[in-house]
Amino acid sequence: MKQKNSFFSRFFLLVLGLLSTTQVIANVNIQPENLEKYDSIEVSLLTCSPHEEIYSLYGHTALRWHDLHQSGPFAGTDIAFNWGIFNFNKPYFVLRFVFGLTDYELGPMPFSYFCDYYEKWGSSVTEQVLNLTNEEKMKLEKALQKNLQPENRIYRYNYFYDNCSTRPRNIIEQCVNGKIEYAVREQYTPSYREMVSVCTRNHPWATFGNDILLGIKADFKTTMRQQEFLPENLLYDFDRAQIYANGTYRPLVKERRMPVTPGVQIIENDFPFTPMECAIILLLLSLVLRGFEWKLKKVFIWWDVILMLTQGLAGCILFAMIFSQHPTTSLNLQILLLNPLPLFFIPSVIRGKKTKWQKLLVVLIGLFILGSLFQHYAEGLLIVALSLLTRFRR
Repeated sequence: MKQKNSFFSRFFLLVLGLLSTTQVIANVNIQPENLEKYDSIEVSLLTCSPHEEIYSLYGHTALRWHDLHQSGPFAGTDIAFNWGIFNFNKPYFVLRFVFGLTDYELGPMPFSYFCDYYEKWGSSVTEQVLNLTNEEKMKLEKALQKNLQPENRIYRYNYFYDNCSTRPRNIIEQCVNGKIEYAVREQYTPSYREMVSVCTRNHPWATFGNDILLGIKADFKTTMRQQEFLPENLLYDFDRAQIYANGTYRPLVKERRMPVTPGVQIIENDFPFTPMECAIILLLLSLVLRGFEWKLKKVFIWWDVILMLTQGLAGCILFAMIFSQHPTTSLNLQILLLNPLPLFFIPSVIRGKKTKWQKLLVVLIGLFILGSLFQHYAEGLLIVALSLLTRFRR
């Protein structure tokens, strides 16, 4: 379901307000005179299914710390630790996200509020109660306290390598006495591009945007650990993982629940035409205009300028992505087609002068087509290349 920015802003401000109250609980330094006090503590991995807002299409992960005691100063403490807090209304948020310069924050919030939020959006919340010893719970408590300190709470978010799914996994692994061994998924080695495309399968323009920005490294096969950047993959792996310590194994997950069941999601329609349909329309329009040029014995310079300007501006984006902090965007063969070079030739084209641009364009398109053997291109981009070729004149 689409989420209005104004609503999300109110949600974010409320979360910040909650930090001041829940941090008092989270930062209490309880010395472990004995470990029996942790008998009543449940630690769970929370996996939230996607909803229709663009940033939520990939799901979400958090940790739950729940004290089942019915009495005492901390009885009933029930907190969701969420590494996905961000301010969407911060200046240049989208631009900073694209360039890998976004800071996310760890924020504790009441578990009930966490569930209410996803229930309103129609998302489910799956809870995997972890099979931790009291000593491991104590270590996790200290690790969470350390993570909540002002100097540690904010981290540089990276979509594939350091996100709201990998952070809970890492902190759990660090606090286990022994080693978590994951079951191998046979014949499952998707690329990063393939995994995110599954998440955006109902949103062709989101898929197109991802495919434009992701380079050749996003087409490499991934390992199990790399795949766990997606919450659904981490959930799957945790279900089948075991903790090995002192010569014995025990399941990592001892119980699975669903505190929030899937609800109804309102899906708003995207742009009426898919990227492929738009590319085909562009090709047909280019062929029609070429026919009129042949019939009228004249050149539509204005159409050349429109195509060159669009190609060049899109190329500026891909050129800038070379300097992004996201490793999967630095080497992108689509820059052979979408690059800033045509912008330098536009003034000469407007004045009607002959340029070397068209011959250069043919060479670049040839290399671009060759590059499609090594990198998956955004939908319709090869059709766009044919549209540009219609402008070739001897």
